[in-house]
Amino acid sequence: MAKDINYDEDIESLLNKPVEYILTTNVITMESDKSVADAVAVMKEKSARSMLVTHNGEAIGIVTKTDILFKVMAQGKNPSKVRLREIMSSPIITISPKTSIGDALSAMDKHVLRQLVVSSGSTVIGIVSRDELFEMIHKASMKITQTALKGTPVCIINPKAIVYVKEAIDAKLSCPYCNSPFDDKDALSRHIDRLHIGSGLLEGDVRRIVE
Repeated sequence: MAKDINYDEDIESLLNKPVEYILTTNVITMESDKSVADAVAVMKEKSARSMLVTHNGEAIGIVTKTDILFKVMAQGKNPSKVRLREIMSSPIITISPKTSIGDALSAMDKHVLRQLVVSSGSTVIGIVSRDELFEMIHKASMKITQTALKGTPVCIINPKAIVYVKEAIDAKLSCPYCNSPFDDKDALSRHIDRLHIGSGLLEGDVRRIVE
């Protein structure tokens, strides 16, 4: 990951950040005439999800764990006899390091990919994966939730006012001033007297309620 992500930001801000904030620079490459078995050994050692396939040192395709699973293992083929050039995806779909994280996800959806190569011109800079992007978004959303739960309360609800959250569709009466729902005339009368008329004829001055 090129730079630290600030998880205190909202999700929209994170999605607008360039992918250079989250790209993986440890890119694995292997020549196209190598076997799938060779690739699996290296990917396992490096804990990598994909690798670039090269010819004479230049990238010409990409092979992922999904390619190996469906194009080799699921078809009962011998990984030692299948060459990377036979299962690689080509051409390589690339994005700029300045591409936003949101646009990168959109590109993955459009091309049905789980990772994208990040390049500047013909120079490979790194790789971004869908799993890493979703993990980042998940961490940010969890941080936002935790912050909201730990936040300072806006105010305290007066116990007598809790009844006002009753669904209006179930109520028999409603306040002509604010449409708050009520089940009986007495409750509606007290509400109007306390909050709208302000004379406190039934329950005293409204200011006493919040003291």
